[in-house]
Amino acid sequence: MKEFLSKQRILIVDDMPANIAILGEAFSPDYEVLVATTGERALDLASRTPLPDLVLLDIVMPGMDGFQVCRRLKENGKTKNIPVVFITSKGESTDEEKGLSLGAADYVTKPFHLPVVKARVKTHLDLKRKTDLLELLASRDGLTGLPNRRSFDERFDIEWRRALRESSTLGLLLMDIDDFKRFNDHYGHSAGDDCLCAVSQCIASSLKRAGDFAARYGGEEFAALVPITTLRELQFVGEGIRKAVEGKRIPHAFSRTAPCVTLSIGGACCEPAYESDPRTFVDFADALLYRAKSAGRNTVVCEPAKPPVTAVPPASSRPSPARQGG
Repeated sequence: MKEFLSKQRILIVDDMPANIAILGEAFSPDYEVLVATTGERALDLASRTPLPDLVLLDIVMPGMDGFQVCRRLKENGKTKNIPVVFITSKGESTDEEKGLSLGAADYVTKPFHLPVVKARVKTHLDLKRKTDLLELLASRDGLTGLPNRRSFDERFDIEWRRALRESSTLGLLLMDIDDFKRFNDHYGHSAGDDCLCAVSQCIASSLKRAGDFAARYGGEEFAALVPITTLRELQFVGEGIRKAVEGKRIPHAFSRTAPCVTLSIGGACCEPAYESDPRTFVDFADALLYRAKSAGRNTVVCEPAKPPVTAVPPASSRPSPARQGG
């Protein structure tokens, strides 16, 4: 939640330095301010992470005008949710209608009254923060704080497509807490919740690269995406997670594997091809997780999945580790 404690970012786009100076001075005490004097520069800044929380946009500019900038922002999946407020000398109702129809949140004509502009900006930024918070909560698992299954599915699709475009590899780890049903039955669900949180922290802290992604996959199952990796590297990451969980030494007197909580992991790595089925890749990793369970649990089984990734039957035709009780 750190992003909700930091200053919000406003991108001011105007080809007139005097306007930028007035607006920049008005907003810089309360917000982080970025400036651009051309549409091209505005699009570049708007797409950089962290994204702006709001764009104040002039219409009349040399080259790409504000209408074109707004259209491009709304067509880009990365920037489409950034509210745009036009501040312009074009005061005709047809201009305002066009701006709003392009997806702008508001339309202010020059000469503007600064307190009114500040009040409108504050309203839109407050709404943006609330919307972002709701989206974050909807994408997070309420217990562990990890991204949830919905977030995993979205991220998996993004990383699969990226690997296709860049002809790079993608690694997937599917993980399951060993004998978790027995843990819950004997220690209680409150202790079970504490166990899930501890395991999730081990997984998250074991992923070192910025592009790695961990999620709670469901129940006592977790998943991790490791882009641009080799099979050896994926095995190393999986072993690091397994050792971190075992190293917590969470007592589990009723485990069939060890006197503490342990994790079984299946890992698959491939270079996606256009004829590949991404869901079959997930099934392949799930089959490797099942093999880790069958091999005695508390182990990591990683294998390459070669396109078109059809080496295992659909998950529905074989028992699931989770359904078997871990």
